[in-house]
Amino acid sequence: MPGPVAVDLGTSSPRSSFEEIQHPSYAAHSYVSDHPHNQHHGNPSSWSSNPPIEELPMHYITDEKARRRIIRPVGPGSSPLTSPHEPPPNSIHGVLGDGGEEVDDDGGKEVYRKMRAAAALRQIPHSPPTSFQEDIIENLPAAIYTLLSCWTRFYQIGKNNHVVWDEAHFGKFGSYYLRREFYFDVHPPLGKMIVGLVGLLSGYNGHFEFKSGDQYTDEVPYVAMRVMLATFGVLMVPLAWYTSRELGFSRRASHLTTIMVLCDVAWLCISRFILLDSMLLFFTVLTVFCLTKFHSERHDPFSPDWWIWLTFTGGSIGCVASVKWVGLFVTALVGLYTIEDLWEKFGDLRMRKRDYVNHWIARIAMLMVLPLCIYMMSFKLHFLILNHSGPGDAQMSSLFQANLEGNDFSKNPLEIAFGSKITLKNMGFGGGLLHSHTQTYPVGSQQQQVTCYHYKDDNNHWRVEKPWSQPKVNDEGEIEYLKDGDIIRLLHTSTNKNLHSHTVSAPLTKLNNEVSGYGNETAGDQGDHWLVEVVDDMVLGKKQHVSRVRSLTTKLRFRHVQLGCYLVAPNSILPPWGFKQIEVSCDKENNPGDPHSHWNVESHWNGRLPIGETKFYRSPFLRDFWHLNVAMMTSNNALIPDADKEDILASSPTDWPWVHLGLRMCGWGDNQTKYYLIGHPIIWWSSTASLGLCVVLICVYLIRLQRGYRDWGVGEWDHFLYVCKIAGLGWVFQYVPFLIMGRVTYIHHYLPTLYFAVLMVNHLFDHLIFKSRWLKERTKWVIFGLAAGIVIGVFWWFRGVAFGIDGPIKEHKGLLWRKSWNIYESH
Repeated sequence: MPGPVAVDLGTSSPRSSFEEIQHPSYAAHSYVSDHPHNQHHGNPSSWSSNPPIEELPMHYITDEKARRRIIRPVGPGSSPLTSPHEPPPNSIHGVLGDGGEEVDDDGGKEVYRKMRAAAALRQIPHSPPTSFQEDIIENLPAAIYTLLSCWTRFYQIGKNNHVVWDEAHFGKFGSYYLRREFYFDVHPPLGKMIVGLVGLLSGYNGHFEFKSGDQYTDEVPYVAMRVMLATFGVLMVPLAWYTSRELGFSRRASHLTTIMVLCDVAWLCISRFILLDSMLLFFTVLTVFCLTKFHSERHDPFSPDWWIWLTFTGGSIGCVASVKWVGLFVTALVGLYTIEDLWEKFGDLRMRKRDYVNHWIARIAMLMVLPLCIYMMSFKLHFLILNHSGPGDAQMSSLFQANLEGNDFSKNPLEIAFGSKITLKNMGFGGGLLHSHTQTYPVGSQQQQVTCYHYKDDNNHWRVEKPWSQPKVNDEGEIEYLKDGDIIRLLHTSTNKNLHSHTVSAPLTKLNNEVSGYGNETAGDQGDHWLVEVVDDMVLGKKQHVSRVRSLTTKLRFRHVQLGCYLVAPNSILPPWGFKQIEVSCDKENNPGDPHSHWNVESHWNGRLPIGETKFYRSPFLRDFWHLNVAMMTSNNALIPDADKEDILASSPTDWPWVHLGLRMCGWGDNQTKYYLIGHPIIWWSSTASLGLCVVLICVYLIRLQRGYRDWGVGEWDHFLYVCKIAGLGWVFQYVPFLIMGRVTYIHHYLPTLYFAVLMVNHLFDHLIFKSRWLKERTKWVIFGLAAGIVIGVFWWFRGVAFGIDGPIKEHKGLLWRKSWNIYESH
């Protein structure tokens, strides 16, 4: 072993009181790649055969020496992360002089020169394959994995010929597109339109009801539909390969990543049915891939490839958000990456202001405007296709419904009169129909409940009556039309209760008065009286031009005569005793601009009045788009766990990372083919553990960095953190929202999150093992073989839960790896 290197410290500074001692000096480190892409990504360099030598701490050196010292390497560059078998490092022009020595050529500003060198090194573009042979070597694994993925996703996909789990929902929604009937669901429409398209391409006519557990008839090509949708699950696997390569993983780590994505039984199982999850997973993985490709092009801004991958990133964001709203979580990752990228560019004083502004414009256009356009376009197509009246009409505005084919609004009398039977639609976004039923409030007055309901029902019908001080409406007498300033009673036709309010607080909105059903057709009090206030009319214009109240177009407010409060329905969801319908209350504040205090007459029946005009004015798309999204949000928020009922399928987010619970996807009888949605235990446990290990590693490296240890070559620390941020923050953004949301959750909600954990565990495999300088190549291959073999072996052991289990479940031994799993009858 060579002895210590003496360092000439020169004359001590008069300002320094430290003892001057001899101390060994560091060898200069260089950087090299183990992969064609890694020069760009900042992968670890090879180690020198010479032992590392510590550097003298800065406080032992004079200021002048610290500024102007010259470092000469004792051997090839080194890094603690890579193998000694890798090729020698490359030098950077302008940073290393002839012979590999570092030259002081910047007039005492070495620190800035090093920063520029690191930045230049990190911006070295990766070189694409330069020959056909290299291209084959790079793409052959992806092709092989794609074929294997086809086998796993398509094998016996039609084995169960019954409606499995949520096929009852999404198959039915696809049928609505084929019948062109308007429906309502809490998810955006893109994925369900793809289900409809798959049905169309398969020859399905759209008339099967998709009742849970029903056997498919011969007219439903369910196998073809499952195969087409499983293709999205197939494509996850090659994307995982290319993403890991783009992240700078070694080939071993890339293979292990792809094997995990191929062999996870939860991803496999969820991809084999008529569901949205395969599409959600595919677009999530695609977004991450496009982001890494865009990151790889950051050295050459505004080039064609740079624009292509920026555009693809924005397009994939738009698609994933248009399938399910949880796709917005991966959008947060892209947003944070973009903010950090723009912040770094803001600190680049060499960048022209015009270029910096162009970076902002490009990102706003491609990562905000483009996804929003895709999202809105999916709703536009949704409205264009579903142009017939259907079960979801009541979720939309009255004017929108009037333009649906098959709607009976064209038969409504135009002008409202006393004695008319009507339904009242709240005009707030997500508003429903004024509704009542025989059940009473368990709190407050305990009178009959009044709510807003989003589906058409006879309990939505009200009759316009005169106040108690005036004679009852004479059906044979003169017709009296309803106008601004009239005082009315609203009588619920199904229960003969009057719409009533009093000084009792509302059940949820405590500052408002309760609204209830009270009295009957002949008995009541002043609390039943409401003053009609016309706000405006969509056709006639301002209030002054509205002489009579019209159905569909006239906007109304109802002020309680006795209390002065206004009838409102602000999208507050009642508990299960209110059937999770919307609370109706009487607002003491006069807020004329509050849309939740605005109402319009939707349906109107009066045999004494002529039928209205059949021509209706179009409802604006932007208003319909916003209205439907608010209704989706309101309904989604209503999906909360019911404390009075046990949901054996639901699980808590804390159950997911350690595979505490699974989910039975169908009936569990001995004669049924059974599917159990459960994660691959080894993949889920190891990926979860890697998240904590990553935090520990970062803390250790930061401590060593603070103490002056040089563990990294130029650009390596930045790249290590970059991959940790993609995987770690991606996992956080996907997982943490489920911890704070109140809605009911299931294990399949964790499946997009799992992808980021898989990237993390393989990133650490790569960092600690496959690129380690301490391990021999043979040892690395042994570890890789053991890891891949365990993953494949456990997949093979659990393959039945995804391919289908026949016969009595107790005959299939060894599947209960955790006592909390309910895979056997006794659990």
